[in-house]
Amino acid sequence: MTAENIPKATAKRLPIYYRYLNILHDTGKQRISSTELAEAVQVDSATIRRDFSYFGALGKRGYGYDVDSLLNFFKQILNQEHLTNVALIGVGNLGHALLNFNFHKDSNVRISAAFDTNQDIVNTVEDGVPVYPISQLADQLREQQIQVVILTVPSSAAQEVAADAVAGGVKGILNFTPIRLSVPDKVLVQNVDLTNELQTLIYFIDNFSN
Repeated sequence: MTAENIPKATAKRLPIYYRYLNILHDTGKQRISSTELAEAVQVDSATIRRDFSYFGALGKRGYGYDVDSLLNFFKQILNQEHLTNVALIGVGNLGHALLNFNFHKDSNVRISAAFDTNQDIVNTVEDGVPVYPISQLADQLREQQIQVVILTVPSSAAQEVAADAVAGGVKGILNFTPIRLSVPDKVLVQNVDLTNELQTLIYFIDNFSN
């Protein structure tokens, strides 16, 4: 089965499985059942078995899954052996927090360039990452061959900045603004609305928590 045929819900769970398999590997555990994995990652075992079935026979009945084999498989599927450079657009409070987080310590993702309009930080290095004027966005993205950006700009500037990023060859945008961006079909947008997530959490607490 090709990647295009994998359901998006399954694709979103793959990094969760991968992270936990890393933990198991570090503790020396050699095998795990779908039930044990379900309890650890809070995904029911039937869903896990269905997710894994898209990739063929990854386990054995009565044995479960070999941790190292499964870890290596997902490492290849998720392209974890290849470092991906991404750009941060907008170095405000949230942008600074993301720079400080340092994705590359825990994954194959590294913020290698940042962009902002604030002249106090433009042409400086913040948390080891060079900050460029946003006017250079498209040129720098092309020059550095960066295809993924994280967008943390004010809402009023989001669409215009996204268009500049697309002009620079971007193929994916992690959008932290509440604006739903208009981009070409070939560009993937993942929306992260923190306010919406918090309001949803509060709703469930108020209506379903004992």
